[in-house]
Amino acid sequence: MLFKNSISKYDWQYLVTGFSLISVFIFTDLIGVIDKEYFYFVPRLISDQPYRIFTSILTHADLNHLLSNLGGIIITRYFLLRLGIKNRFFYLKFILICSFLNFIIIWFYEKILSYFNIYPNYAALGFSGIIYALFGFLLLTSFYGKKYFLGQEIGFKSNYEVQKMSKTICFIGLIFSFLPGVSLLGHLSGFIAGCFLFLI
Repeated sequence: MLFKNSISKYDWQYLVTGFSLISVFIFTDLIGVIDKEYFYFVPRLISDQPYRIFTSILTHADLNHLLSNLGGIIITRYFLLRLGIKNRFFYLKFILICSFLNFIIIWFYEKILSYFNIYPNYAALGFSGIIYALFGFLLLTSFYGKKYFLGQEIGFKSNYEVQKMSKTICFIGLIFSFLPGVSLLGHLSGFIAGCFLFLI
């Protein structure tokens, strides 16, 4: 069967996501009416400012950072269409749940470090943790398919082409994560979160 990569009824989810990222970038970096330091994920501030769990994924370091994550949205859209998505709200639900789950994984990691008297001090930002979570989820889905997500039908079928492409992207992404200035923890925690969401 021929695959048509035309506009679909599910595209509003990706457009809303992309528009949100671009809008925040305009207000923080181009116009400068919002200080993005108030949006960063900073471990020591999360207990008092839990909103940062969600606002940190909307903020980007620079234009290249934003463009790479917008590219990730386009790639994941392509994969979701190839897998046969059948849910109008899957993408936005996944983002919301994954943001929280990603935070739990990072929190658990930091608790282990604190046991050894290591207290990381960093600020994280960007949508790439969500992108890597989607790659983890889609990689497993391309192998086994997935009919339901949190009790709702999504209708994903296994797909060998998506499997090959997602394996390559995940491998390249892992190597890229070791570059200076890139959050290895953010990418790995996202990937783990995505794999976990596939299993539930």
